[in-house]
Amino acid sequence: MSARLWLDGIDGIIPGGISIEDFAIVSKTDKNTARRMIQELAANDIGSFDGNTIEFEEGDKLRAAIVALSKGVLVDEIAKHLDWKDFEGLAAKILEIHDFATMRNLILTNPRMEIDVVGIRLGIAMLIDCKHWKKMTPSALDEIVQKQIERTKHYVAKTKGAIAAPVIVTLYQDKVSFVDKVPIVPIFQLGNFLDEFYGNLENVETIGKESQ
Repeated sequence: MSARLWLDGIDGIIPGGISIEDFAIVSKTDKNTARRMIQELAANDIGSFDGNTIEFEEGDKLRAAIVALSKGVLVDEIAKHLDWKDFEGLAAKILEIHDFATMRNLILTNPRMEIDVVGIRLGIAMLIDCKHWKKMTPSALDEIVQKQIERTKHYVAKTKGAIAAPVIVTLYQDKVSFVDKVPIVPIFQLGNFLDEFYGNLENVETIGKESQ
């Protein structure tokens, strides 16, 4: 399928059974194209197709996004077709592809804090806050960074021997930037950022018990 059809196909993925006709309506295409799209999705183990209805499950939208990524569809285009939960899943998947052990929606207590995605590799935890927002003012971004630094300090205090780096992953930013040495990373550059992360640690805020 073309990049456009992959993106339309992602929109049509709704958990549960959906007919070819309804898939065509949701993905804004004609019935014949919808059938081809469904067949392509099923061929990539996304959904179960019986010839008339395709049955999707939780996670199929993310699986379609990953396949689209492998087909050369731009990650920032894919991300526009995902909601915040899918967006977190995409960030976690990119971490896994780069050999990070991952956790999602980690809850810390006393005080209660939630970390969207944790990636651990080579003894350093990357704590990611995913922001599926179109625009962030400098003051709002600074507040987001300070909150993520506090979450990171809390994580380190609760985790024996932890060294952690707070990171913000965004949807619409066009390049990697830093606020107080905390990286602000567009989702479409996350893979490159991970490739270079350990070579650039001196430029990144890292927090251990001794630094608190």
